[in-house]
Amino acid sequence: MFRAVLHMICSPSLKPFVVLLMIIGSSCQVWAHNAPRVTINDGGVLIVNGRKMLPIGFSNGPPPDGRTPDGKNAFAEIKDAGGTFFRTGVIAGGPWDEKTIESEQVWMDTAARYGLYCWPRLRELSSLEEGNVKKKMLLRLIVNRFKNHRGLLLWKNVDEPQWGGTPVETMIRAYSIIKELDPHHPVGLTHAPRGTLEQLRPYVAAADVLLLDIYPIGYPPGRHSLWQNKEISMVGDYTKFIKEVADGKPVWMVLQIAWSGVIKPGKTLRFPTFAQERFMTYQALINGARGLVYFGGHIEKAMAPKDAELGWNWTFWRRVLRPVLEEVGNNSPLAPALVAPDSELPVRVSGTDDVEFCVREAGDCIYILACKRDGAAVEVKFSGLPAWVSEGQVMYESPRKVEVNKGTFTDWFAPFDVHVYCFARQSELSGERNKIP
Repeated sequence: MFRAVLHMICSPSLKPFVVLLMIIGSSCQVWAHNAPRVTINDGGVLIVNGRKMLPIGFSNGPPPDGRTPDGKNAFAEIKDAGGTFFRTGVIAGGPWDEKTIESEQVWMDTAARYGLYCWPRLRELSSLEEGNVKKKMLLRLIVNRFKNHRGLLLWKNVDEPQWGGTPVETMIRAYSIIKELDPHHPVGLTHAPRGTLEQLRPYVAAADVLLLDIYPIGYPPGRHSLWQNKEISMVGDYTKFIKEVADGKPVWMVLQIAWSGVIKPGKTLRFPTFAQERFMTYQALINGARGLVYFGGHIEKAMAPKDAELGWNWTFWRRVLRPVLEEVGNNSPLAPALVAPDSELPVRVSGTDDVEFCVREAGDCIYILACKRDGAAVEVKFSGLPAWVSEGQVMYESPRKVEVNKGTFTDWFAPFDVHVYCFARQSELSGERNKIP
């Protein structure tokens, strides 16, 4: 029935009785056991079946039948590192048709098999012109088809709509239909690093999650941005900007693996280093991002020949991205802090104005995530920790620790440094807590 309805909708002539068939066709859904219920709490944290999650996605991921260079299943590798979802749907041009739907089915089935999720791009269907019955019916058909699949995390509507000139009204019209049919999955909208607060703010009505893509690495540096800051610290600036645009809705940041600015003719291929990707990741989180997406692992022109044969940039993954996810992924020691609310502890920094930080409390620990922008190396002082704190471990720099006296400690920051501090209650500082990396 589903395929018959699809053929009728996509046929050149739209007959009135197709509307009736559309209603019947809405029953042609993929009903799956344990279909995820996805919500967002007051702190902007994603909740999947009652479990807090830092969504870490890939746009796009390795192919569903992909393998790593050492023969491991690609999706299992992503899951083991703490990744959670892939951008799918219309990802290589062309319309939503039978082939696209069959491809999406494979992506969702495979993702679900490995405990991962999909973010299907609805593209043209998520912008509905008044009176376009055919597009409206196709949108309803696809949402009904996949809304109960346990591989669905959220929907993606028009990409970079303000920059591309998509009218807000058409997106709000489509968003209303998506939410009517599927109230249990959010809609994520991605903006380009273009436009003003006033130009972007109206699009908030067409999404539940606001994203912004920013790719600072290239020659000359910072060409993806029109702003004055051309350093990688623009990631934090744009995170704060999209938070202001979002007006209380959660924000996720789309960060660079590769992009058009390093692969087009006349451009020089360049990737973020581990230190750069780590800084950009933490700076986004520190400034309020509640999700991350890494873009460009699928771009063949940016792959070594062996990676191209496997369909994904495993070289970059091995050298840069997996080590970053080992720190912030959902399997990492830091994971509980990354889904915690911002702490109300009166922590302050003095000695410089270019160290950004956030404070989280999870379990018996207080965490401070801090990073420094460009400029000179500097020693700074943190204050405002509780009186019981006497020392803290600097995560991922073991065995380094900081001594705390009357709620205060000092530490050095070089340009683009990141330090992650964990302060456990005194009784926890021995034994298992000393295993923090």
